[in-house]
Amino acid sequence: MPRKKSATLFEDSLEELAQLVEQMEQGELSLEESLKSFEKGIKLTSTCQKALQEAEQKVQILVEKNGQQTLEPFNHE
Repeated sequence: MPRKKSATLFEDSLEELAQLVEQMEQGELSLEESLKSFEKGIKLTSTCQKALQEAEQKVQILVEKNGQQTLEPFNHE
């Protein structure tokens, strides 16, 4: 089964973010490179958050009540 585009985007962004963090933690980047990496990291974090929000919305369960279809949030307990 092919992976969804948003799942791939999330995983790719998360992997790239982890690599940026690792590079920055090594402390070998110049100030300019560090700032560019930080800026890219902020964008990647935003992309990941958006993908997670979309996934959360999709996890809502469609339930039929009194003959009407209603959406209820997923109960993870």
